Amino acid sequence: MLAVLAMAFVMFSGFWTDLLWYRSVSFSSVFTTTLWTKIGLFFVFGLLMAVAVGVNVWLAHRLRPPLSAMSMEQQNLDRYRMGIAPYKKWILLAITALVGLIAGASAASQWRTWLMWVNGVPFGQKDPQFHMDVSFYAFELPWYRFLLGFGFAAAVLSVLAAALTHYLYGGLRITSPGARATAAATGHLSVLLGVFVALKAVAYWLDRYGLAVKSSDFKATSNWTGLRYVDANAYLPAKTILFCIAVICALLFFATLWRRTWQLPVIGFGLMVLSAILIGGLYPAIVQKFQVQPNEQAKEAPYIQKNIDATRKAYGIDGVTPVDYSGKGAVKDAEKQRTDADTAASYRLNDPNVVSPTFQQLEQERTYYQFPRTLDVDRYKGQDTVIGLRELNLAGVDKRNWINDHFTYTHGYGVVAAKGTATDPDSKGAPQFTESGLPAGGDLGTYEQRVYYGEKTHQYSIVGGPQKELDYEQDGGSQKTTSYRGKGGVDLSSPLNRAAYAVSFNEPQILYSGAIGKGSKILYNRTPKERVEAVAPWLTIDGDAYPSVVNGRIQWVVDAYTTSNGYPYASRTTLGDTTADSLNEGDNQRAVVAQQNQVNYIRNSVKATVDAYDGTVKLYTWDDKDPVLKTWKKAFPGTVLPEKDIPQDLKEHLRYPQDMFKVQRQLLSLYHVTAPQQFYNASDAWQVPNDPTKKDNSAVPPYYLSLQMPDQSGRQFSLTSTFTPSGRPNLRAFMAVDADATSKDYGRIRLLRVTEDKVDGPEQVQNKLNSITPVADFIRDMKGADSTVLYGNLLTVPLDKGFLYVEPIYAQGRNSEYPLLRKVAVSYGDKTGFADNLSDALNQAFGVDGAQSARPGPPQKPGGETPPQNPTVKDALGDAQKAFDDGQTALKEGDWEAYGKAQDRLQDALRRAEDAQAAAGDKKGADAGADAGKDGSGAGKGDTSAGKGGAGGG
Repeated sequence: MLAVLAMAFVMFSGFWTDLLWYRSVSFSSVFTTTLWTKIGLFFVFGLLMAVAVGVNVWLAHRLRPPLSAMSMEQQNLDRYRMGIAPYKKWILLAITALVGLIAGASAASQWRTWLMWVNGVPFGQKDPQFHMDVSFYAFELPWYRFLLGFGFAAAVLSVLAAALTHYLYGGLRITSPGARATAAATGHLSVLLGVFVALKAVAYWLDRYGLAVKSSDFKATSNWTGLRYVDANAYLPAKTILFCIAVICALLFFATLWRRTWQLPVIGFGLMVLSAILIGGLYPAIVQKFQVQPNEQAKEAPYIQKNIDATRKAYGIDGVTPVDYSGKGAVKDAEKQRTDADTAASYRLNDPNVVSPTFQQLEQERTYYQFPRTLDVDRYKGQDTVIGLRELNLAGVDKRNWINDHFTYTHGYGVVAAKGTATDPDSKGAPQFTESGLPAGGDLGTYEQRVYYGEKTHQYSIVGGPQKELDYEQDGGSQKTTSYRGKGGVDLSSPLNRAAYAVSFNEPQILYSGAIGKGSKILYNRTPKERVEAVAPWLTIDGDAYPSVVNGRIQWVVDAYTTSNGYPYASRTTLGDTTADSLNEGDNQRAVVAQQNQVNYIRNSVKATVDAYDGTVKLYTWDDKDPVLKTWKKAFPGTVLPEKDIPQDLKEHLRYPQDMFKVQRQLLSLYHVTAPQQFYNASDAWQVPNDPTKKDNSAVPPYYLSLQMPDQSGRQFSLTSTFTPSGRPNLRAFMAVDADATSKDYGRIRLLRVTEDKVDGPEQVQNKLNSITPVADFIRDMKGADSTVLYGNLLTVPLDKGFLYVEPIYAQGRNSEYPLLRKVAVSYGDKTGFADNLSDALNQAFGVDGAQSARPGPPQKPGGETPPQNPTVKDALGDAQKAFDDGQTALKEGDWEAYGKAQDRLQDALRRAEDAQAAAGDKKGADAGADAGKDGSGAGKGDTSAGKGGAGGG
């Protein structure tokens, strides 16, 4: 009895702790809806299966022949019948209970399928073959297939159970002479076989619609979905014919209730099997061989067009039209082209995939803190910012024990942020931090700095009770303590709760530890991905949650997707494979999904946030037109907030998600083609190039970057990527999506198709840069100094019909644990630059001497003699010269904000000089001075707009 009670309490503990957790995050409706759905499906289908098998066993026993009519074979089984006779009711109950439990458990796992079926809303789009709404394939067909599978299982189990019972009680004979079955057994089993064949008829009918979502290998894609010529003209009529034959065969089986012979049903069943082989297998093969293959392109063209249209619609790329773009670059005045380069993009010099060790070394502060391997990129004050949280790392705690691990060291502390486009001039290549220190201080203002929930926080913590937590260590080693006061976590004051968690976490100390008392709470499920997946199990979560400081709180922003595998004609993709690149391979925190699930419809329908202090989860509607989201909102009402509830401060940090972009770029490598003939020939197939900075042949990641596309009037925060022709390294296309959630063009994908044949792709550019003498000498010198050279993100930017490549290069010394920016490499067409900073590298690439750029100065007489100046003009021009020099210094450092301020001062000084000169009656001199200054400030205007126009990303 004690063992039974213990097992019962273990089961109860799992249920109770789950309920407490969902209550703590205010999503208990998700838990109860899911639970009751599973319970309902379990009991309904478990009971149906138990009744189906039990009734047929009972009926077979009821129809047994009298003992006197049994043959010698059956009389030999008498001892078995006698042995089970006293227990037959219990045996029957055990058998039915077992099959019921198995069937119920299987049905309970279909809770998503049930909820989609019962809550499904129409897509408003029809498939081109059967003219059924897409919702039929996405929501209804999966449920009908489950019901069909359940029916087959029930029929097969019933036939086996009834046949065994008939044999045991004499209704069936195997070796005895005479009739093999009694009339009652014949009728009973025939009806069951008739039900089975009738279900097969239903399967043939559903298979007709299943052709619209059937996958196959075809030409350039291994995940082709939908009907092809042979499906529409052979398999489809074959399924219809087989449906009719199966219906007739089922009726013949039912007719044995009157005829009491299996002759006709057996003949009918044999005809159905033969028809399935000939009509369902041989005939389509003949059509494919003799009708399709001789003229395949023409035969398949209409079906290829349907696949192209459906695929582009299902992945949200139907509005993408490639625009021709030379790629070679225009021949222009070098000074003008150099100015254009300044305004073309905000170039990120701090690669978030490289500088994490630098953050760790300079800002870790204590060994029990850590930063993620790949930092994130956000936008603050109009600049791109590399950002990371100082999260808890228990491996760095000197003394590990249960109290320290779960009571003392409970949270990380503070944000560390650095400018994306600049390095600290005083630290020889380290990031220029805008938020740093412990506690952190800087540009982000005042905010709650404690990080109880983060990407690296996997252990549970018990907080808020009598045991104080270590908040942070101050300079000198003194410790500051705290006690959690957030609303997150589950209360442990109740003995029942403590006992339940002691069992669930297999930690008996939770039950009796004196460190737990009034106010104690347990925090677990602490990563943003875990929390969003738990409260919305119907969503697929993006692999890269990123932190933002919003309204005085650190909020993790999590992109979430609604997906389907039932969009007719749309080719499928495997999310795990499609979203893998050089940044997330081997990094579990950045894997989009654990399982390699296939989808053929995806929308970024939900933006979620997780508060880093109290773990509050909020789901916001982002695509209110998505029918899949509408379906799940009907199933779980009130769980997803409307888009209007998104705070404006938060919206400024939302961006286009990387995994969505990766899926779309993978599809566009084939589906940028809209002509069936060209798609069939695969003459313009593209591929995502390998990351040239890595050696593992992994795909180049997309980069967040503020840039100006050819049809844009200014720079826009974007997510970008490149394509090369299939099997070749040349650049074939450039893709960018408007990634700023506050932009009216958010989500618009622009695709530049390179028309020139010999435009260098990323790998070729990397090889070219490595081969130039300054780079080769630098690498040799670094190796001679026992340093490691690390390449940063190779950024690609459209510029004057060509592409400008910018790459930061880092060096990490043998005794240094972190990389520092040492050089910047630039390539434009056949021009290259390699210097200590971006400005000098661009000057080299375009053949411009930065020192010869126009500077403001005193106006000159025709003969070159300086005219006399009054003191006011002289002071104003001196201020202009100082502003110009400050601007050039800021430009070299990549400090766009300071650069913009310097240009404003320059313009003000020039206006003062002009006004003073005019007042003195020397208008000619003032005009000359203004013209000279404006030559220097024109680029400044562009650069200022560039600095203010947005920030790059990582």
